[in-house]
Amino acid sequence: MAAERKFVRENMKRVLIKEFLMSRAQDAGFGGVSIQRTPLGTRVTLTVERPGMVIGRHGGLIKQLTEVLERDFGLDNPQVEVQEARNANLNAQIMAQKLAFALERGWHFRRGGHSTVRRIMESGAKGCQVTIAGKLTGERHRREKFKQGHIKFCGEPALQWMHHGYATAKKKSGIIGVTIRIMDPDAVLPDEIKIHVPEGIEVPPQPEPAVKATGTEPADADLYPAPGPEGVDAVGTTERSAKETLEGVSEGPAGPLLPDDADVAAPAGKAPGDTPADEGEDDVPDSTGRKENEPEEGDVSTTEESDVPTEGE
Repeated sequence: MAAERKFVRENMKRVLIKEFLMSRAQDAGFGGVSIQRTPLGTRVTLTVERPGMVIGRHGGLIKQLTEVLERDFGLDNPQVEVQEARNANLNAQIMAQKLAFALERGWHFRRGGHSTVRRIMESGAKGCQVTIAGKLTGERHRREKFKQGHIKFCGEPALQWMHHGYATAKKKSGIIGVTIRIMDPDAVLPDEIKIHVPEGIEVPPQPEPAVKATGTEPADADLYPAPGPEGVDAVGTTERSAKETLEGVSEGPAGPLLPDDADVAAPAGKAPGDTPADEGEDDVPDSTGRKENEPEEGDVSTTEESDVPTEGE
C-alpha cells in the first residue's frame, strides 16, 4: 500500500500546483501546465496566451513563483519555464476560460456556445464539443451541448488526440461549468488509410470513363458534327448558291421543272415576288446599246427542245 499512497500523494500535489498556477496566470490566459522530474530538479512548463504577464519585468514574477513552489509545495529545485500557446483557438483550457468570462459578462449561453464552436472549427480543428451546465435560464439545472465535426469518447484516439478544458463562471443564480473537448488538427483516425508509393515507380494515369449519351439527351456528335471536306457540310451535300441550284434542276419536255415560287429562296434584299421578269431587267440595254437577251449579228439563235415542233403538230 505504500506505493499506491505515494502515487495518490504525488497526483494530489500536481492538482494543487495546477490550481495555484491557474489562479496566478488567470489574466494571462492559462493554457496548461506540465510537471516533469529530472535528475537536476523539477521542471515546470507553463503554457499561457500572453507570456509577458507571467514573466514580469526582468523576470520578477518568475522568481516569486519559483520560491512559492519550493516553499509551499515541496518541489525539489523547481525550474519554471513559460511558453506561448501556438494557437489559442485550439487550446481547450484557454477557450473554456474565455467562454466562462463571456458568460459572467452577461452573454447568452447559446450565443457563447455557437460562437466558440465556430472559432474553434475555423482554426482547423477536426471536431469540438462545448458543454455548458448549470442554471442557464431558470431555477432548474440543465445541460446544453454544442458540437461539430468528429468527437471521440473512448479508445486510443480519445486519449491521444482529444484535448480537454474546464472553467467555471460565477453568476448570481449559481456556478455554471464550461467543458470543452477539441480534436487535434493533426489527428490520424484508424479509418484513414494512406498508400505510400515507393520512389521510382510511376503510377499510370487512370483513363476517364466514357460518357454514353441517353435517348433523351443528344450526343456530342449530334450537337457538334465533325467538319467534312471543304465546301461540304455535315449532311454531305455541296454548298451551292441559289443560282447554281436553279441551273442544276433537270429539264422536262415542257420546260425546266422549277419549284414553286414560295420554295425558291429570294436573293438577299429582294422580296420573293421580285423576279427579273417583273422588274423588266431583260429589256434594259447594256453599255453597247444592245439588250441583254438580244442575239448579236452572226449568232445562231438556239431553240429549246420544248419549242421545236414535232411531227403531227
